[in-house]
Amino acid sequence: MLLPVSSLLFFMLITLPVQDDVLKERREKMVQRNIEGRGIKDEAVLDAMRNVERHKFVPPGQVPQAYADNPLPIGYKQTISQPYIVAYMTEVIRPNPQMKVLEIGTGSGYQAAVLAEIVQEVYTIEIVPEHGKAAAKRLKKLGYDNVQVKIGDGYRGWEEHAPYDAIIVTAGAEAVPPPLLKQLKEGGRMVIPVGPQFRTQTLTLIEKKNGKTVTKNLMPVVFVPFTGNGKN
Repeated sequence: MLLPVSSLLFFMLITLPVQDDVLKERREKMVQRNIEGRGIKDEAVLDAMRNVERHKFVPPGQVPQAYADNPLPIGYKQTISQPYIVAYMTEVIRPNPQMKVLEIGTGSGYQAAVLAEIVQEVYTIEIVPEHGKAAAKRLKKLGYDNVQVKIGDGYRGWEEHAPYDAIIVTAGAEAVPPPLLKQLKEGGRMVIPVGPQFRTQTLTLIEKKNGKTVTKNLMPVVFVPFTGNGKN
């Protein structure tokens, strides 16, 4: 069947590869408008958001939308988080070059890459084997040698490398997993979405002080469900 000329031109436009300089320009606008423009001030976080090429962490068909400020599907009912939320969660843990950070929910590896631009070590766990394997390969190819990827249940954390200066959880949990609290260093910070599945959750900051936890509600969010339960 022949397509109308207008439809054919549209099809050609959306299938043409986007040039690197165009993507770089879009990334810079994303940082200026949607990250710095919305209150993110940490220079290391801003630099990381400029340096990490988000279009390399999304499926090919999503590349034209890679620098829009919204989550995108990456397969297996998972998403890559909204850039502003990635920057916000990173800033909240107060990252510095001496830190060791645990991430729960690797996905395509984008949040891990942003962390790796700033901190010394990143340990990240992914429960979906296909995502875990692909992310490990992608991060290695992009030169993030300070990231280790584990395929498994993030509910249990990664005790072998604990304690952690900070923990970032990128999936909505109905309650904070006790093993993660245990693996958080004294003085450490954890940021985690807490609330019911497929409904509005509360992005929550947890600080460990004198062996106790201090909790602060940050903002309403909606994340994909936390699927680990520590039973397997």
